[in-house]
Amino acid sequence: MSITEATLLSWAQEHDRKSPQDILKLALGEFSNIGISFSGAEDVVLIDMAVKAGKPFRVFSLDTGRLHPETYRFIDKVRSHYGIGIELCFPEAEAVSTMVNEKGLFSFYQDTHQECCAIRKVGPLRKKLLTLDAWITGQRKDQSPGTRQSVPVVQADRAFSRPGELLAKFNPLANWSSEEVWAYIRAFEVPYNELHEKGFVSIGCEPCTRPTLPGQHEREGRWWWEEATKKECGLHVGNLDKP
Repeated sequence: MSITEATLLSWAQEHDRKSPQDILKLALGEFSNIGISFSGAEDVVLIDMAVKAGKPFRVFSLDTGRLHPETYRFIDKVRSHYGIGIELCFPEAEAVSTMVNEKGLFSFYQDTHQECCAIRKVGPLRKKLLTLDAWITGQRKDQSPGTRQSVPVVQADRAFSRPGELLAKFNPLANWSSEEVWAYIRAFEVPYNELHEKGFVSIGCEPCTRPTLPGQHEREGRWWWEEATKKECGLHVGNLDKP
C-alpha cells in the first residue's frame, strides 16, 4: 500500500504514549506485507506480541556469516517455539569474498566496522525491504544515548524507501526500558539468546560483540574500539541524523 509522510507523522503523534501492543495492532492492521526484523531479545518480544495479535506478518533475520553459535541456536529455538518461518538474509558472496581476500577477516578493527556492516548487513537488509511495505524493529530510545534517544514509535524510513514510495517503519518498544523488556520475557517465558546468561546485553556479530561489565551501558559491548556515540551499523542509519 502507498502511505504518506503526513499519515505516518499523525500515527506517531497519536500512538507515542500507547502500549507496544497497540502500536503493533496499528502496524499489522494497516499493512499485510510487513516484516519483523529479528535478532535480539526485543524482537522476540515483538514476535510474541504479534503472534498473540493473530494478524499475518513475516519475520526476517540477517545472517552475516559471523554470528555466535548461540545465536544460530536461538534463531531455530524461536522458529520452533512459535511455529513460524524465519527468512534468513545473506550477504552477496562476491562482495564478502572480495573484502576478505583483499583485507583479511578482521579489517574492521583497523578500518572501522562500516564497510563490513555495509556488505554483511545493510545490503541484505535493503534487498529484503524492497519486498516489504513496512517493517517493525525492536529499537528502544535508551539503547544508545548517542543515536536512538529520538526514535519515534512510527516513522518514514527514507533510507530504504523505494523511489516514489515511502517505507513505513514501526518501533513499538521505543519508549520501553531494558527492564520492561526482560520483565515481559520472564512473565511470558519468551525464548532468549543464551549469551545473555554470559554477560552479553547487545548481541551482534561474534568479532564485534563482547560482554559488558556492571555499570557499563549495553552498547559498550559493541564496536568497543570505536567512538562511543556513533554505534550504529547502518540498519538504522537515519538515527545518525538525529540531534
